[in-house]
Amino acid sequence: MTDFLTTPARRHLAYHRLRGTGPGVVFLGGFGSDMEGTKARFLQGWATARGRAFLRFDYSGHGQSSGRFDEGCIGDWAADARAAVEALTEGPQILIGSSMGGWIALLLARAVPERVAGLIGIAAAPDFTVTTWQDELTEAERAEIIATGRTEKPSAYGAPYAFTRRLFEDGAQNLVLDRPLPLPFPVRLLQGTADVDVLPAVALRLLDHATGPDLRLTLVKDADHRFSTPDDLALIAATLDDLSERGEG
Repeated sequence: MTDFLTTPARRHLAYHRLRGTGPGVVFLGGFGSDMEGTKARFLQGWATARGRAFLRFDYSGHGQSSGRFDEGCIGDWAADARAAVEALTEGPQILIGSSMGGWIALLLARAVPERVAGLIGIAAAPDFTVTTWQDELTEAERAEIIATGRTEKPSAYGAPYAFTRRLFEDGAQNLVLDRPLPLPFPVRLLQGTADVDVLPAVALRLLDHATGPDLRLTLVKDADHRFSTPDDLALIAATLDDLSERGEG
């Protein structure tokens, strides 16, 4: 059964929560995705089998939550994530951020490091609004955003993506690679070499930029952006098992 949380910003977030032992696990989805995806459901199964606390939720404008996707931005979704973690979890959590969720996880780590026991980035996409604007949009699309406030681009994952002027302006206020990024807990970055949406160079840049006592990057030959094959999911589970043992210790 889906429950709903009303955030301090009066947004209504759909969520599923398992109560259990800690450290808890929080899944942070990607741009335009929802909590019903393969990885989110797999992780709930992982938590159920181990009696572990687990939370998955939809950002505002995503899935079953209130709001429109094309009216949201990174700052809104990071605020949603913080509200969900603070209201629905107890103690330090292991954050698992997929694609944009990796950026959100890093923003949470900066804002409330005491609530983070570990972080797993799956094709993490920090600061993707910068690279999207500079490298992926055409001159005509940038001009359309400036003139009308938005443009749309086809997506391999469903409906076209809406890119708005607010998304880019807000993204510039929430960058994590333009300043020191201390991560004082275990961090594991998982990245497919066949990912054409978030290139391996992004993971290498994040690894080089962040500082911390225990940062590791695993490159998986031929894995794509979905990172959802049986072997990919097994690697996520093994990584989570490892971080969980460290958190318990």
